[in-house]
Amino acid sequence: MKKERIKEVYEDFKNALGRLREALEEDLSKGSIVVDGTIKRFEFTFELAWKLAQLILEYNNVQTRGPRLVIKEAFKLGLIKEGESWIDMLEDRNKTSHIYDEKQALKIYKKIKESHFNLLKAFSNEVVEFLNSLEG
Repeated sequence: MKKERIKEVYEDFKNALGRLREALEEDLSKGSIVVDGTIKRFEFTFELAWKLAQLILEYNNVQTRGPRLVIKEAFKLGLIKEGESWIDMLEDRNKTSHIYDEKQALKIYKKIKESHFNLLKAFSNEVVEFLNSLEG
């Protein structure tokens, strides 16, 4: 059961990551809608990422709650490689629900484009390796 649930959530995460990539490919000259849409896609991609990590931790008999603790345990397990960068990404995710300032939104958009997306992509690769290890 857990294995199937991990696969299902991974598929959702993979789709969300693809949609985030599409948003990042949009031309910023189209206006603030691109920034807003990208941030929204980042929010749901990040949510799926930490929840997927939590499922993998549970599969490995590590019980934890909340994204900060999940990130710390996923780092210990080797599921994510850059723990501090993930904490930074979590903090940016927490800020996005309170952004009313275009300057702050652009700052987070830039971090999504330059750093956060790559962290999420690397996590996706780690999950694929984990899933492959379950099959073999």
